[in-house]
Amino acid sequence: MADTLTIIDNRTGRQYEVPITDGAIRAMDLRQIRTADDDFGLMTYDPAFQNTASCRSRITFIDGDKGVLLYRGYPIEQLAERSSFLDVACLLLDGELPTADQRQAWTSAITAQQRPPAGSERLLPGFPRDAHAMGVFVSLVGALSTYYPDAKKVTDPDNRRRQIERLIGHVPALGAWAYRHNRGLPLVEPDPSLSYAGNFLRMLFKEDGREYEPHPVLERALDILFILHADHEQNCSTNAMRGIGSSHADPFSSLAGAAAALYGPLHGGANEAVLRMLLEIGSTDRIPEFIKRVKAGEVRLMGFGHRVYKSYDPRARIIKRTADEVFAVTGRNPLLDVAIELERIALEDEYFVKRRLYPNVDFYSGLIYQAMGFPVEMFPVLFAIPRTAGWLSQWDELMRDPEQKIARPRQLYVGPSRRDVPES
Repeated sequence: MADTLTIIDNRTGRQYEVPITDGAIRAMDLRQIRTADDDFGLMTYDPAFQNTASCRSRITFIDGDKGVLLYRGYPIEQLAERSSFLDVACLLLDGELPTADQRQAWTSAITAQQRPPAGSERLLPGFPRDAHAMGVFVSLVGALSTYYPDAKKVTDPDNRRRQIERLIGHVPALGAWAYRHNRGLPLVEPDPSLSYAGNFLRMLFKEDGREYEPHPVLERALDILFILHADHEQNCSTNAMRGIGSSHADPFSSLAGAAAALYGPLHGGANEAVLRMLLEIGSTDRIPEFIKRVKAGEVRLMGFGHRVYKSYDPRARIIKRTADEVFAVTGRNPLLDVAIELERIALEDEYFVKRRLYPNVDFYSGLIYQAMGFPVEMFPVLFAIPRTAGWLSQWDELMRDPEQKIARPRQLYVGPSRRDVPES
């Protein structure tokens, strides 16, 4: 049987054969279905793109029902255990894990871009001391486009690669600058001898006049968290990156827009909301009352459920193990007991099981970040730094795709028909 869909338009009685490719039909094939010659043709209506594919991609695969997340075919569990973040960033961009020689060249390229351009640090005094770290980060990323006018040459593959290396190299410093500015601390220069995560920790926490050596357990924990957050298919911020990039805006401007999308509490700010929820509950004896309020619709159970995953988020399992290793160094966070008990009840309670509400990546990550000394306003920045690799991989794929044009969704106009302005 041919891979086609037969459509009968009951308005006209006409029958149409629409090809099915990769489990999808092309929306433009529906335009032939019309009631008259001057009819625009049939469209689909899909608020929030819940069942619309906007691109063909080879980067990330998610099976939400089975709890599967693959980067270029590799399971996230194996990458978190056996790879570094920079290896994963290279994989996302190039399609394969680097060889030893490729790793050295790639790491050197990123290390050479650890320091943002000279003079860009003078932007910081323009922000209030209490400015949200993510707002500062978004602004700095966008401002860097003015330092690199060559970034506008987006159709040149070699130039795109140069901007990718710059952005992946720069973003840890930008995040650290936002943190240090808010605390009135002097900026710390990058240390090329350290790992990507280790250098970031040093730029954040080094004290004046004292050397800083990142704890290997915390350094590796942050690297794992970076791997887990590196990409996640066509989510809100990635869609923003592709949408802005489709106009051929430079990657700094496009990435600033993606980071702005991530800034929202329904996206990159979700782990902050989890931490605030756990603080509100406070102790395990208050969980039953909180669960009762959740069922009554009075409050939300943050960190459970996901738009894509309908089983346990595979990233959440890895983060839970990582939390144990971090707390062995930093001391046990008393909120961990609240989190574990809340998870146990939610996984056994029929109300949550029936709704397939399982822990997601945000449930334990906030506890780890807090234990490592990060304030809550840094949480979305910690998300944006590794996601930069994913955003740029998606952007580069967009630029290579001959089917892509400037993004321009249709609408269903439901306003008033033509009418005249009253004569005065």
